[in-house]
Amino acid sequence: MKIAIASDHGGVGLKSVLIKHLSDKNIDYVDCGTYTEESCDYPDYAEKACRLVQNGEATYAVLVCGTGIGMCIAANKMKGIRAALCGDEFSAHFTRAHNDANVLTLGARVIGPGLAESILDTFLSSEFEGGRHARRLEKIKKIENEEL
Repeated sequence: MKIAIASDHGGVGLKSVLIKHLSDKNIDYVDCGTYTEESCDYPDYAEKACRLVQNGEATYAVLVCGTGIGMCIAANKMKGIRAALCGDEFSAHFTRAHNDANVLTLGARVIGPGLAESILDTFLSSEFEGGRHARRLEKIKKIENEEL
């Protein structure tokens, strides 16, 4: 498993905490930036991390901004990306189990480091259940591939 992790300036502190957490658990990761608190544009970093998921170079992406909302919106514009903003372990489990989410977004100004680590652990340890949920994902893929 390899994780692409990225943040904007509002999430860089929590991203550092999560990188240490991944490292402590011997989980391979790629830090896609940003690296400072200087103002930057979250779509740039969401795209960089999600491209690694699209290309199969990363299993999942973790995106952090102030609320997690901007990163989630940007990520979900990308084909094949199923990003979920989670603020609790229950949502983190079920977005993997039912939605086969491949991107987790977190709000650094909304949750603390301990909860963020727990949400990340839950997301990474939960598996897609398939079955009726696979049928629903196929419908989402069909919508994604429609041209206007």
